[in-house]
Amino acid sequence: MYVYDEYDQRIVEDRVKQFRDQTRRYLAGELSGEEFRPLRLQNGLYIQRFAPMLRVAVPYGLMSSAQVRMMAKIARDYDKGYAHISTRQNVQFNWPELEDVPDILAELATVQMHAIQTSGNCIRNTTTDQFAGVAKDEIIDPRPWCEIIRQWSTFHPEFTHLPRKFKIAVNGAVSDRAAIEVHDIGLEAVRNEAGDLGFRVSVGGGLGRTPIVGSFIKEFLPWQHLLGYLDAILRVYNRYGRRDNKYKARIKILVKALTPEVFAEKVEAEFAHLKDGPTTLTEAEVARVSAHFVDPAYRPLADQDAELASLDAQHPGFARWRQRNTFAHKQPGYVAVTLSLKPTGVAPGDVTDKQLDAIADLADRYSFGEVRNSHNQNIILADVEQQQLFTLWGELRELGFATPNVGLLTDIICCPGGDFCSLANAKSIPVAEAIQRRFDDLDYLFDIGDLDLNISGCMNACGHHHVGHIGILGVDKKGQEFYQVSLGGSAGREASLAQILGPSFAQEEMADVIDKLIKVYVEQRTEEETFLDTFRRVGIDPFKERVYAANH
Repeated sequence: MYVYDEYDQRIVEDRVKQFRDQTRRYLAGELSGEEFRPLRLQNGLYIQRFAPMLRVAVPYGLMSSAQVRMMAKIARDYDKGYAHISTRQNVQFNWPELEDVPDILAELATVQMHAIQTSGNCIRNTTTDQFAGVAKDEIIDPRPWCEIIRQWSTFHPEFTHLPRKFKIAVNGAVSDRAAIEVHDIGLEAVRNEAGDLGFRVSVGGGLGRTPIVGSFIKEFLPWQHLLGYLDAILRVYNRYGRRDNKYKARIKILVKALTPEVFAEKVEAEFAHLKDGPTTLTEAEVARVSAHFVDPAYRPLADQDAELASLDAQHPGFARWRQRNTFAHKQPGYVAVTLSLKPTGVAPGDVTDKQLDAIADLADRYSFGEVRNSHNQNIILADVEQQQLFTLWGELRELGFATPNVGLLTDIICCPGGDFCSLANAKSIPVAEAIQRRFDDLDYLFDIGDLDLNISGCMNACGHHHVGHIGILGVDKKGQEFYQVSLGGSAGREASLAQILGPSFAQEEMADVIDKLIKVYVEQRTEEETFLDTFRRVGIDPFKERVYAANH
């Protein structure tokens, strides 16, 4: 993983000193709340319903065991004993005291971490596939390219005050596990007929109040021109983006208003001034960054398929866990393992300080001292020897990480909702728990199969409800919390936005509503169909009829 040099370290430490003085001045009454607001946002600090929330940057979701232990220490010393994994692969603390935040940032700096540009109208954390570098279907490892974008965009003066926040995702594999089509910019690694590496560029995707799937405006961008072309996109956005209305300020609104074709023309015109300029990438620069992402010291192992099949037969629980929570690895004899943060009764994505310490120990013993956060709010050990799987499974069971539900209905993406967020219209966590309790039969869950259920507490869509196969949105109806259901969304390749089912439901109805939707799917599906396949074939009407016929 990327390691700071002396300049990186000095920049982060200087930022801590700067924010310590800004916080002191605010607490002393020398800065008003309005003056302090942009300063705290630049350092990842939000004011939530009950306490500040600090969002720590985890570039492309990658952490060392030392960094994980620091997350545990902060949760223990400054929070209420837990942290939250966000859908941008970052870590959030929901209960720090404002006066403690400079001390937290100082401790983060000792393990090469910070909270810079995790909020505000700037380029946020660049995200990617949680299996980057190990996936069998990978064209390139996207992490060096994420790091190049991070170094280019951090503290870039032109991108400090954009019309609105800005999100970039990079995919390096055949499958899109980075949801690039619902980002402000999505980059997909491709090779042309000559075998040269480049990127296919999508612009103008995003969720929130106006969900839009992005448009591909360039089919092949040579890798040398990646930063120049991104610069051109950001310049067009800075020039034409709406600043008079924050609800219309995202680049997706601009692309839609201009049309993708006209937007692309403006980008090309801007790029003509930038092409072959100072931002042009060289082989030496890419090699410098890529050197931080070399393969670990894998042992020469054979695949353990026969041995694992024997263990599966003896231990059905292990077989289930291996089916759902392990992922094929490019290296023979290894797999990637997902630690589920979605056991019933726990807020999706939450992890305690003791669990974080345990994860750091597991990473050191099983996975070369590194972990990944996924945008699905789980944690991954990317390099586990197959012959150690059974032992690891036993440890994960003791720690509460072995729920065999990755990719299933109870592997819910969920924002903190009204329990924490001051923007939320409704609570999210109790709805997630009610659904998890309703679907606690593992046989039934496995029979239902792959299904993305996403919950957001408001239109900002932090739970990505627009791209859930089933999406749930908290809404306010005359001061009461209700929930709107949508169906048919997908964040993967050929992304789609979900269709609203109909009128919203009370909180106590939600588990019943999901149950009815699943029953329609089970009745209507063919043998090989997923929920999304069936929905796309039969449409929304059968689901609507079942749910509302029973309610009226």
